[in-house]
This record gives sequence, structure tokens and C-alpha cells, in this order.
Amino acid sequence: MRTIMNVLWFIFGGWISGSLWILAGLIFALTIVGLPWTPAAFRLAGFSYFPFGKMLIDRDDGPASLLLNVLWFIFAGWWLALHHLVLALALAVTIIGIPFAWQHIKLALASLTPVGKAVIEV
Repeated sequence: MRTIMNVLWFIFGGWISGSLWILAGLIFALTIVGLPWTPAAFRLAGFSYFPFGKMLIDRDDGPASLLLNVLWFIFAGWWLALHHLVLALALAVTIIGIPFAWQHIKLALASLTPVGKAVIEV
């Protein structure tokens, strides 16, 4: 079931969300200052491409991750969260779209503070 949901997710819009995460990571990678955010963006891009059967957990990265998350929110996090929230609202209108809307809610929350998150299989 997880594989079917991931395939449907990818076909019907997951590739857009994952590509936006990769775009954000590439933009930050272009500058030396933005390199600390690149691994978090690429980690969440993989989660955004295929979210079913995976879970986000917090790692304890110390006070540096707090500073990086604040800067991330200012420069990229809010528009990625907005993207995921708009899609979640559109998908939640139908009963079939509710599981997909829930994944977008999880991604919206993760897009606010991606530094210090890890993706694990469940």
C-alpha cells in the first residue's frame, strides 16, 4: 500500500514539491554562506518525493540549528510552507485526497524548521 501511495503522490504533484526543495537547496548551495542549509533541503526533498512510510524526527543539533532555522524561515521556509498548505487545503476537499493533504501538512511544518530533522523509515 505504501508503494502505491508513493507512486500516486509522485505522479499527482509530489515531483513538484520535491523539485522545489531541490531548487531551494541549489540556490543556497550557490553561495558559500548558504551551504549549511543544503543538506537539510536535499534530505527533505527525498522525503517530499516519497513521504509515505517515512517519518520526520528531531535531532539535537544544538543552538546552531536554531539560528540556521530562523534564517531558513526568513529566506525560504515561509514560501515552501505556503506551497504545502495551499496544496493540503486543495486536497482535503475530497475524501480521497485527505491522506495526501496530511503529508503536505507534515511537509509544511518541516519546511519551517528543516535543520536538525532526520527522515526515518517506519
